This record gives sequence, C-alpha cells and structure tokens, in this order.
Amino acid sequence: MEEKYKILLAEDERGLRDIVSLFLRKNGFDVDTASDGNEAYSLVENNRYDAIILDIMMPGRDGKEVCRFIRSMYDVPVIFLTALGKEKDIVEGYEIGADEYITKPFSTKLLLVKINALIKRYRGLLVKGGKTVIDEIMIEPARRYVTVNGKEVTLAPKEYDLMMYLIDNKNIILTRDQILDKVWGMEYEGYDRAVDTHIKKLRAALGDASYHIQTVIKSGYVWKNRQ
Repeated sequence: MEEKYKILLAEDERGLRDIVSLFLRKNGFDVDTASDGNEAYSLVENNRYDAIILDIMMPGRDGKEVCRFIRSMYDVPVIFLTALGKEKDIVEGYEIGADEYITKPFSTKLLLVKINALIKRYRGLLVKGGKTVIDEIMIEPARRYVTVNGKEVTLAPKEYDLMMYLIDNKNIILTRDQILDKVWGMEYEGYDRAVDTHIKKLRAALGDASYHIQTVIKSGYVWKNRQ
C-alpha cells in the first residue's frame, strides 16, 4: 500500500483553504488545516508533517513566526503561499527558512509538483548509491546524509541540491542564472539573490569545509577541491 503523506495547510482565507485542501486530498494527501497562525503553531507542536504550506499574513502568529518555530522543531519542507510578491518579501522568506515561495494567484498543479519534489528530496528518494568522499566531506546520496570531519551536517533540501550541483560541476564557474535554472527549476520566477542567500547558509553549515565554495566576482560561484 502506497504511503500517504501528511500535509499542514495554514491559510486564513476560507475559500482558498477549502479549494487547496480538497485538491490535495484528491491527490492522495492527508491534510490538516489551520485558519490562523496560532492554530498552525499548535498543530506543529503536536503533529509530524511531511510538508507544511503557510500563508504569511495570518491572524495571530504570522507565517514567518510559524516558520521559525517549525525550523526549531524538525526538518520538514515549508512552502510559503502568499500575496506578498516583492523582492524583499521573497528574499526574507528564503532567509527565514522556506524551501519554496509561491505568490498568489498560483497553479494548484504547480503547487502539487513542488510538494512532491520537496518530500522526495527530504526523504532521499531522488538518488541512490553509496558514499562519496570529497576531502573532509562524506556524502551518502541515498539518505542525503552529509558529514564534515566525521560530524553530521544538517542541510535544507535547496542547500543540499545546491552543494551537489556545485560538486558535479567542480572547477566550473556557475552563474546565478545557471544555478537558478538547475536547482530551483526553469519555472522559478524569483530573484537571483536567493542563490546568494543559500550559498551563505551552505557555507555556514559546512563550516571548516566552506572553503570549497569560492566566489568569482561578477561571475558566480565555483567548487574547488583541496589542492
């Protein structure tokens, strides 16, 4: 029997909440709904979800506060579904910890694709294989498990995908546009500053191994192995 994934949808607009939750249920998901941030906060405290969809402008705690709380609890795909479409809002959303940022109006089919892709990435279903060792870094692709000098490193899906794309193209300078196309996808309509934000997070997570990611002024980024 195929596993049924559990989704939390936090959206204060009842009509939209009903439409999206019904669509997700028809596509095989188990869906909990919340009409405000306080309800979402409580549900996250007491349940384990495979993906969480958050409106930002909700009564009570807003989506940003809920997202920060989620990140303090456990790793789970978080998608912001919001009317806030300015660059500063999108950049802030990714900096807070969102994996995807979808602005209203939106396609439910696109939302479904993104949810499935994120769940697969988090669960390590996209790739299989043994261990890869790059200097002080060890990677187990099947589990998306990473260590640096033997210590486990926790990476969000976008950070892991970004690292692997850089590694797969080591010694090649990659522009922000190339990275957006490959890591975020051709349908991404955001801003290239998202790349810089995730590079910063990836470097922080890698710690002693962050030197592998080098900035090329006015060009982009390049992965270099130890000489």
